[in-house]
Amino acid sequence: MTKSPRERGAVPSLSYLLIDYKIGDRVHIVINPSIHSSMPHRRYHGKTGVISGKRDDAYEVKVTLGNKVKTIYVRPEHLRPTPEVWERVVRETRELIQGIKFKISEVRRIISKTLAPAA
Repeated sequence: MTKSPRERGAVPSLSYLLIDYKIGDRVHIVINPSIHSSMPHRRYHGKTGVISGKRDDAYEVKVTLGNKVKTIYVRPEHLRPTPEVWERVVRETRELIQGIKFKISEVRRIISKTLAPAA
């Protein structure tokens, strides 16, 4: 759980922090030692769990440990999405951008019609 000297004190990238996990998403628990708030115990480092809810800024994650299922509360700084979740986030972002571009083109068309000189 140690970092290289260049990474010490660094804030995780925003692309990881801005992911909106949904209930049922699978996530990897990767502890970031530079952020102490809501840091899970080291026994959970490297484990994969399922999001079961959200409490304020933290997520409830169910993790299987041996033959027990534990519920831990982890902030997004210590979570990484699985490939399926990452693909969903990328797809939703692309759809959002496409919708915004379509609306912009409609507004431009309306503006060009209203500002066109009457002949």
